[in-house]
Amino acid sequence: MAQPLHAETEGLDRQFGELADPGYAGWSRAESEIRMAWSRSGSAPMDLLLKRGEDALDAGDPAAAVEHLTALTDHAPDFPEGWNARATAYAMSGEYGPAVADLRRVLSLEPRHWGALSTLGGLLDEMDDKPRALAAFRASFALNPHQQDVKDAIVRLEKELSGVAL
Repeated sequence: MAQPLHAETEGLDRQFGELADPGYAGWSRAESEIRMAWSRSGSAPMDLLLKRGEDALDAGDPAAAVEHLTALTDHAPDFPEGWNARATAYAMSGEYGPAVADLRRVLSLEPRHWGALSTLGGLLDEMDDKPRALAAFRASFALNPHQQDVKDAIVRLEKELSGVAL
């Protein structure tokens, strides 16, 4: 029997709390369980489209990934991970505008998606919008303080922006 939605939500809330605690020893388990929950659309055909898109990304074929992931987002518009994966494909293709739009959709559906915030920070940094990049990285790090690359980006951007009026 499927777990009631409120129980799953409560479980995710607990895992997010564990992940956000920098001193919690079980943070990697919490992170893994959140990622697993995010990867499940609730539909086998939609999960297959996500897998095909991710496989195309892994193969270095962002155009094929965009095709699979667009089919996914068309059929499952409330599934954040479809938008997140497509944002990655767009970013790999250098299409930052569509990538940012998809990341905003992810965050409207799942505001705690630290990966989308981190990717958004990276894209904004690439587009030379350092203050907004720093804000995105800080938001990502607040949700998951176990991201060394995000921590490094924050330190770098804080140095770059020191003395600059925000």
